[in-house]
Amino acid sequence: RAPPMYGGHITDQWDRRVTATYLQKLIVPDLLLNMNLGQNFKSPDASKFSYAQYVKYIEERFPGETPQMFELHPNAEIGYLTNHSANIFEGIRHLAGGSRTRGVSDVAGARESTQLLLDQLPEDLDMVEIRSRIPEMTPYIIVALQESERVSVLLQEIRSSLTELQLGIVGALNVSERMEELAVDLANNKVSEAWAKKAYASLKPLWLWFSDLSLRFTQLSEWTKLEWARGPLLRSTWVAGLFNPMSFLTAVVQVTSRALSEPLDFMRIRTTVTNHYDPRDLPRQPEHGVFIHGLFMEGAAWELGKGDEEGYITDPKLKELHPDMPVINAYAVLEEDMTWDLMYHCPVFVTSQRAHTFVFEANIRMDADDSDTRWILGGAAMLLSDD
Repeated sequence: RAPPMYGGHITDQWDRRVTATYLQKLIVPDLLLNMNLGQNFKSPDASKFSYAQYVKYIEERFPGETPQMFELHPNAEIGYLTNHSANIFEGIRHLAGGSRTRGVSDVAGARESTQLLLDQLPEDLDMVEIRSRIPEMTPYIIVALQESERVSVLLQEIRSSLTELQLGIVGALNVSERMEELAVDLANNKVSEAWAKKAYASLKPLWLWFSDLSLRFTQLSEWTKLEWARGPLLRSTWVAGLFNPMSFLTAVVQVTSRALSEPLDFMRIRTTVTNHYDPRDLPRQPEHGVFIHGLFMEGAAWELGKGDEEGYITDPKLKELHPDMPVINAYAVLEEDMTWDLMYHCPVFVTSQRAHTFVFEANIRMDADDSDTRWILGGAAMLLSDD
């Protein structure tokens, strides 16, 4: 049985996995022998039905589409309708002239929001001072420096563009197209494209995005103020607050690879979900690897374990689209020591758009009588942002 080919709706390995799982579940001998395909809908016996009878049967008996027909949770429909509604309102806004295509000659309306953003914008990190305290360039410290440099570039872009807009508002500078575009974005609660190019993947509107940026800066400021000679890590890292979360996980692999004197290519990330939601409840840093927090489930939820036992993936509550995940211990192991018994191959993405925001594949424990087919068809994944 050949695997599905890339093209059309199959754009990555996860699309391919879903399609292959549907084929394994549906293309079976029972498909032509009264197999149950939906509520009160079975496939007719092929030996007793002609083509015309098949067509008539489908037209008359085929049930209305529901998420359950495709083994999705009802939350999937809620998420779809929410996004569909948002797209409709966005289209209405564009038709009403609330987009940058209209052009804005008077930017005075952005005066208040411009000043508010500038007042709340964090100060630039002192990269010279940060570098002066580095005892040794370890993988974790390199990631901290890379993150510091990227946030500094973003802050400088935001500060310069807002300051320029302020000067345009008071008449000190001629209003340029760039200023007009920024004023429109501020009015529409939208992240400027110039900022987004220097930022990270996010679907948040402007003010939530700005609050998120402030939280990212706070974590990075705490991280770079550590006495790195004693330890290069926070007790738990909000991995979603990093520009490049994969680089942090790669650093975990690099540290373990050096400690074991094993090639980097022979190692991979393994995860164990703790029974703590609040990182402050953690007694200390893990014996191996790092603690990471701030992840969410989509298409599933998490059942906490009892005592020291690890929990397992379970169905989410209705209308709870992105339930929180507990703190996770991420550490590196040799590929040959990696086991997937009772584990779901769970993709981790930055946003609910998934696709190009893929970060890594986590091993998520299932209940003893569970099957990964259920979670594959249910679209279960972890996200670094609840959008």
